[in-house]
Amino acid sequence: MSNRSAFLMDKFFFWWSTRVLRFAWLLIVLFIFSCAASLYYTVNNLGVNTDTSTLLSQDLPFQKNRIRWEKAFPQDAATIIFVVEAPTAEQTGIAANILAKRIAANKQLFEYVYIPDDNAFLKQQGLLYLTPEKLEDLSAKLINAQPFIGYLAQNYHLQGLLEILGKALDNTDTGLPMNLNPLLEGIDQSLLAVQLEQPYSLSWQKLLAFNQSSDRNTLRSIVSARPIADFNSMKPVEKSLNFAREIAREIQAIDPQVSIRITGKKALEEDEMRVLAEDTVYSGLLALSLIIGVLFVGLRSVKLVLCTLIVLIMGLILTAGFATVAVGHLNVLSVAFAILYIGLGVDFAIHICLAFRECWEGSMTSEDAIKKSVIKLGFSLFLCALTTSIGFFAFIPTDYEGVSELGLISGGGMFIGLIVSLTLLPALLKVFSIKKLAKQQVTKLPGWICTFPFHYARLIRYTSILLAIAASFSLHYVYLDSNPVNLRDPNSESVVAFKDLLQSKTRSPFVLIALSDSQANAEKLTLKMQGLDTVSKTITLQSFVATDQDEKLAIIEDLSLVMGPELMSFDRPLESAGTRQALLELQAKINSALVNPSAKATPELLAKLHQHITDFIVFADGAELSTAKYQQFDKSVLGLFPYTMQQLNTGLQAYQFGLADIPDYISHNWLSPSGIYKIIIDPKYDLNKPENLKAFAREVQSVDDSVTGLPVSDLAAGDVIAEVFIQSFTTAILVIFLVLLIILKSFRNTLLVVWPLLLAGLLTAATNVLLQNPFNFANIIALPLLMGMGVDSGIHIMHRLHAGLGANEHLLQTSTARGVFFSSLTTLLSFTSLAFTNHQGIASMGLLLAIGIAFTLICTLIVLPAFSVRRVPL
Repeated sequence: MSNRSAFLMDKFFFWWSTRVLRFAWLLIVLFIFSCAASLYYTVNNLGVNTDTSTLLSQDLPFQKNRIRWEKAFPQDAATIIFVVEAPTAEQTGIAANILAKRIAANKQLFEYVYIPDDNAFLKQQGLLYLTPEKLEDLSAKLINAQPFIGYLAQNYHLQGLLEILGKALDNTDTGLPMNLNPLLEGIDQSLLAVQLEQPYSLSWQKLLAFNQSSDRNTLRSIVSARPIADFNSMKPVEKSLNFAREIAREIQAIDPQVSIRITGKKALEEDEMRVLAEDTVYSGLLALSLIIGVLFVGLRSVKLVLCTLIVLIMGLILTAGFATVAVGHLNVLSVAFAILYIGLGVDFAIHICLAFRECWEGSMTSEDAIKKSVIKLGFSLFLCALTTSIGFFAFIPTDYEGVSELGLISGGGMFIGLIVSLTLLPALLKVFSIKKLAKQQVTKLPGWICTFPFHYARLIRYTSILLAIAASFSLHYVYLDSNPVNLRDPNSESVVAFKDLLQSKTRSPFVLIALSDSQANAEKLTLKMQGLDTVSKTITLQSFVATDQDEKLAIIEDLSLVMGPELMSFDRPLESAGTRQALLELQAKINSALVNPSAKATPELLAKLHQHITDFIVFADGAELSTAKYQQFDKSVLGLFPYTMQQLNTGLQAYQFGLADIPDYISHNWLSPSGIYKIIIDPKYDLNKPENLKAFAREVQSVDDSVTGLPVSDLAAGDVIAEVFIQSFTTAILVIFLVLLIILKSFRNTLLVVWPLLLAGLLTAATNVLLQNPFNFANIIALPLLMGMGVDSGIHIMHRLHAGLGANEHLLQTSTARGVFFSSLTTLLSFTSLAFTNHQGIASMGLLLAIGIAFTLICTLIVLPAFSVRRVPL
């Protein structure tokens, strides 16, 4: 900057400071009223948009694909997923249906609820979806069990069950199944469970229909629900989730063995806001106490600390008012403007307060010290606000609308912070009448520290260049983790359930969706998808039309004739009488079977059951409510039997059907009213692994680039965000460089400001690679803060060096260096507390900030002075 420009700037800031001091009280009152008006306007007009799908431009190709899918099938968008699990398939099915019915009944909170693989049509036609071989095998097993079922139909009580078991053991009824081990083992488990007061239910579906494996997917049901969201609230589906959780608790109170976990897009977002709210309270209180502590150590005056906090709070309130006027709402990213403002806005006040102390301790009067501080720092603070705002404003024209709004608010906030610091703070300093502190209270740094950057300038220069070259190689390993699930609290219910589902080949929420304008094209696309290595299977509306129906219906008809009307005999209450005597009689039959072993049951199992029957009778007879224990045993063994019989009876009513016969409540999930067909593409591999997720999305896109779904959206969003930040930061650095070059009129001085920033950035990237702390959607918003702090600190140090140092005055002992140190320290300590939060995205941002601020401080206070000296002093 030329001498004439410097003179004009000094003259302006002298005039400004004079007017501020002259009307100090008036300005303070004006700011109070302005803040009150801003706060009132903000509270009544600032909205909250928590819809994360709007963070990126809706004109992006993957967003258009998503919008097309959601428009055709709105029931699929923004859903809550209930993961229902139990030890038996019967318990799972019962609980899932109760949950779905209860949720569907509340039209004020939910607009759509369905169970993808459990409805009236699928229950009736379910046997037709088995292969002919499996259906033949099932039919043979059920026919073998028909005498057993028929006897129970006539003697529907536990005594009847134990009687027929006894007949089988002594070979008086040869019509029963040969292998009794599974049933005997189930009865044995029931005896033990009642004695241990543990819930247990015998699965008759597994006993009678042996095609039902113990695979976890057969014991899990998914209930999908679309809540009615209020995006003007920070928790738009809180009421819906609370209602659903209450129903889940009621179901689990009836059957403690049932597990109902809640996940899905909306539940994940809701849990994220809850964790953020909880963690923000504690980390905020910790950060505030640390900031106050650092300010008190740095400023050594309660009144100076109070002035700084008042300026910071009022600036934040005015910035919130600006956000309300300029944007009108906050999104989940732009809400971070408060963090960024505190981190950067406090710097202005700290520098002025420290300069004020320095001038006052130099025997100036109070008003002269205030004027001198404003004159000395006014231009550098203006330059800091300008360059930092450029960094924020560079995000405005990008496709990342969430950060674009953050850039506009934070960029405007920098100028608000500048005005407040240069106006309100001087007025407060005058009104507070701060007493002078003795000079000896100022802690002096050792001489070797003060002169270190100059005595070892050549070594520091070479070392920094070598470090920059070495760190640049780490850029190859820098990547953006685009999976938003990895940002959330890994211990929250929604995240645990979501990652659990990702391991499934048939329940994964990371399916891909393809759309077709005709059934023929949908089938062609399906054939191509099925040939891909990463695809497990595809599902279309045509998938619901069973094959080989004539052959299967013949098997079902024969089975229905054999089973007879007995299946309808179990809709009456279970009789409960004679259980004790029946157990004693069974025990006697077991004694006989142990003497004359048969192939129907193993001797080891019979001996164990014999002993457990004895133990149970002793336990039940000695209980206070003996009858209740026997009834509990009855329910444990036969409680699920009626449900299984009902399912089997419904399945035997299957009929031949075609595509046109599929009911609307199924077809409308696969064929939209506008004639668009949906294709679901299931992954073959565990998508918790990023390489599997990327391979799945990329391979399917190679066949159809219009597919949508979370894998494609997350990867595409990651690519867009990476491109946005590279483009924005490149633009910001170039514009800042040009602005500094124009204002400073020195290429060398401009490099002095920018070089420490670049070096700190490279070192931060390298350290994050070593610590395996990748960039993500959360911590990447900290980069503007680091760039702003780097540029600001460089400007302050360069400006002080350019102004010249007094005799026996060392740079690191000046108020400027102390201002850089304490402003960085306040930001470092306040944001380091974020590293200990449960939210992984915020924790990674805290770690990134801690690393970046530390390197920025070192590069500014050591590297920059080393490059500033033209020769190394002897």
